[in-house]
Amino acid sequence: MRYDFYAYMDRMKYIKRWQLMRSTREENIMEHSQSVSLLSHALVTIHNEVYGGKADVLKTVLYALYHETSEVMTGDLPTPIKYYNRSIQGAYKELEKSACEKVVNTLPCEMKKSIAPFVLADEESIEYKLVKCADRLSAYIKCLEELRSGNTEFSKAKKSIEKDLHSRNMPEVEYFFEHFIPSFALTLDDLEGM
Repeated sequence: MRYDFYAYMDRMKYIKRWQLMRSTREENIMEHSQSVSLLSHALVTIHNEVYGGKADVLKTVLYALYHETSEVMTGDLPTPIKYYNRSIQGAYKELEKSACEKVVNTLPCEMKKSIAPFVLADEESIEYKLVKCADRLSAYIKCLEELRSGNTEFSKAKKSIEKDLHSRNMPEVEYFFEHFIPSFALTLDDLEGM
């Protein structure tokens, strides 16, 4: 019997983000998922260790790892289209859920029960909320990278994403902004203290 789950997941490297924007460096959803996983681990650690939370670290990181699974079927729909109105947003959410279910169904039954809960995340959980913040942080950091390279195409996106992140009232995000975001403006020599 053939199982296609990991072949589907491997196709993430072919799906480009920021399709409507001119980028100095292209980004695919596989590298984006790694970025979101790393940032989710940071946010859940801040949540638990700095603010005394009890979020599940493994669940948070695995939600992040699989958060773009639907896009191996749907592609990366640009944000202005995805959120154009409530009707399109609702229909797209249903499409994403169906795509995730279809991909999960390419696993052997013995594995499905261990992987499906992370692909089909509990959207009401603190872990999922932290991942959504990490997803936006990843986009924000991409904007900083593009602006640092002289690409003003990302100016409006940076402002919009920053406003969105601060409006979430998540202390973990504010902590990350205060303590980690400033380093993203530094060169390698600056980071190494040269």
